[in-house]
Amino acid sequence: MVEEEEVEIEVEEDVVVVGGGGDSSSGGGDSSGSRRRGGGSSRGGRRCRGRADRCLSPQDGRADVVANDAGDRVTPAVVAFMESEEVVGLAAKQSRIRNVSNTVVKVKQILGRSSGDPQAQKYITESKCSIVEKNGKLQYEIDNKLINPEDVAKLIFSKMKETAQSALGSDVNDVVITVPFDFGENQKNALGEAAAAAGFNVLRLIHEPSAALLAYGIGQDSPTGKSNVLVYKLGGTSLSITVIEVNSGIYRVLATNTDDSIGGVCFTEALAQHLASEFQRSCKHDIRGNPRAMMKLMNSADVAKHSLSTLGSANCFVDSLYDGLDFDCNVSRARFELICSSLFSKCVEAIKKLLQQVGFTADDINKVVLCGGSARIPKLQQLIKDIFPNVELLSSIPPDEVIPIGAAIEAGILLGKENPSLEEEAFFIECSAKDILYKGVDESGADKFTVLFPSGTPLPARRQHTLHAPGNTSSVCLELYESLGKSPMNEENKFAQIVLQDLDKKEDGLHDILTVLTMKRDGSLHVTCTDQDTGKCEVITVEVAS
Repeated sequence: MVEEEEVEIEVEEDVVVVGGGGDSSSGGGDSSGSRRRGGGSSRGGRRCRGRADRCLSPQDGRADVVANDAGDRVTPAVVAFMESEEVVGLAAKQSRIRNVSNTVVKVKQILGRSSGDPQAQKYITESKCSIVEKNGKLQYEIDNKLINPEDVAKLIFSKMKETAQSALGSDVNDVVITVPFDFGENQKNALGEAAAAAGFNVLRLIHEPSAALLAYGIGQDSPTGKSNVLVYKLGGTSLSITVIEVNSGIYRVLATNTDDSIGGVCFTEALAQHLASEFQRSCKHDIRGNPRAMMKLMNSADVAKHSLSTLGSANCFVDSLYDGLDFDCNVSRARFELICSSLFSKCVEAIKKLLQQVGFTADDINKVVLCGGSARIPKLQQLIKDIFPNVELLSSIPPDEVIPIGAAIEAGILLGKENPSLEEEAFFIECSAKDILYKGVDESGADKFTVLFPSGTPLPARRQHTLHAPGNTSSVCLELYESLGKSPMNEENKFAQIVLQDLDKKEDGLHDILTVLTMKRDGSLHVTCTDQDTGKCEVITVEVAS
């Protein structure tokens, strides 16, 4: 069984934000980051497209979700090809029971990919629609017609455009699109072309984790601080976890991992299998080999799964499930959690593996952001809290609305600019690769190391520090060290020292030494030490500091 993507739109006045992923990077990042732009007008509609695309309309300077023509805040990204028309959204999803071979779901998994791509091969195997390769391009074969994945995406974009314009009462042309980390250039280009074909002007493509941080204002609320944020996204078809260092408004990806073997559809399938067992027990019919009956159970299980995120129990009723027999079953939240216990374990183990990969413990994470519709599940949230008992778990925004809202915020920022361009989508900033520290002593006389330039500090950078040395000494030595992570300091870490000699001794008081350190973009470090009393000064330059 497969589960469709869903779509939400975020709109401000005449722009749409499409959130579906993030910047396009394919794995863990190093020191490249994208700076969050502060300020900017929040005018302009935006639309976000991804596992769930939603429509949001700002009121009084804030973003809010707007409903589609059916009154729903979420529009399934499903396209059904009928004899005389194409249907997008909930109606297409509901028609799958009778029209499954002509209904396209999860088009993003094939968009811009070749037949040799493992992800495309997996999709082709699972797809109920026939997929063929012609002239080196994958296409759907529906009713003896070949349909490009870009044309399917165009129909979804057109539906979002229509929804946004209906909500705003005016034309909507500009769009911000979010894409997953594993999106390559071909996929981004294909998505952009589909949006353009639907009449959109693509302002920018941003990464899903970046959009999630933007939604909560992380990095902008305290622009001078440094913190580590874990973005946990459990969507319909995949689990993505990303650890991001936020430093001076810069987002730096430390590690990221996407698991396509687990997603919200797995929970739906597990519940559907349980319902099939209950039907067999009560009606003596095994329907697991009946695609139409199982599709009906999947739809019922999906509704029940969503209800169990807020209710203690949910009723699953299917009219004429099999051989004219109706099916009625009540499922408690406790039962659902028991059915899906192995899935929950898999979801939290992925967090532990990623932390181990980056060399972190739970205490190294300052905030956890939940996003993706399946992150609403209370049991999952509790398990994540158990891993991070002392960490702020951000879930005040509905998880399936986080990424669209972040994309809308980005659109508002871009609309405050003149002539925003897609080429500005990402830019690289030179950063210090290691922590730069100086050695001092504490009150007990033990060595004490103080970080002057944390790793990831945007360059060029300047730091000013005043050293205090005993007045009865005639010289002061400043020793500089570099380090990665929390490893203990030793002499091998020392890369420079500067000595200020022939100071006038003081019977009382301290020497006050003003130290100014400037690190340039090439990593060279310029150090100046000046005695505040006499003006005596020493200067050194270290060609490669980190």
